[in-house]
Amino acid sequence: MSDSVIVARPQGPAQQLMLLFHGVGANAQDLVPLGQVLAKEFPEAFIVSIAAPLPADSGNGRQWFSVQDISEDNRPARVEEALPAFAETVARWQGEAGVGTDAVALIGFSQGGIMALESTRDRPALAGRVVSIAGRFARLPESPNAATTVHMFHGKADPVIPYGFTVDAAEHLVAIGADVTADVIPHVGHQVNDEIAELLVERLRGHLPKRVWEAAMKAARESDPGLH
Repeated sequence: MSDSVIVARPQGPAQQLMLLFHGVGANAQDLVPLGQVLAKEFPEAFIVSIAAPLPADSGNGRQWFSVQDISEDNRPARVEEALPAFAETVARWQGEAGVGTDAVALIGFSQGGIMALESTRDRPALAGRVVSIAGRFARLPESPNAATTVHMFHGKADPVIPYGFTVDAAEHLVAIGADVTADVIPHVGHQVNDEIAELLVERLRGHLPKRVWEAAMKAARESDPGLH
């Protein structure tokens, strides 16, 4: 991951780790502007834009998995094959930052969003927050990952990955009891624009994770049995 870019490293101990994952055919530099926005809002965060490990099929940029002849049938296996390297990358930077899992945010665009979302499936949590921008699940999860909050953002005019994938995923995640927010932005295509960056900051700052709320309510009930 030598082509990854450290966008911000706090002078003191990091309080958060934010890892940015680009789309197929792009590179780590593409998400540096988003990282700079986050660095201004979260000055105690260690922020890194990650370079995907494989050369893209197109010959330009990088990728986590090939999209040649990609289909609904073969996408899950390709993602699954890429996940160990993804998890190792997260663990490496988590060790570098010296923060716990709950302080990690994985923020992915397009294919990076697919990888971030899929990392919440059937495995120990890699992060307290997972963000998908113009991404999707390869397969919808059967059960929620209680340790992770999922934030999804999608342009309604996205011609590459239709926004319906985010709507369907959000409805499914709510139905199985996951902690999720979803924002669909009109007149926005397959991109990260200022509006999405602002919404992302708002969600990271303002959303109280479901697990935190439930723990607080449980503690309150235990201290006062009269509460229901």
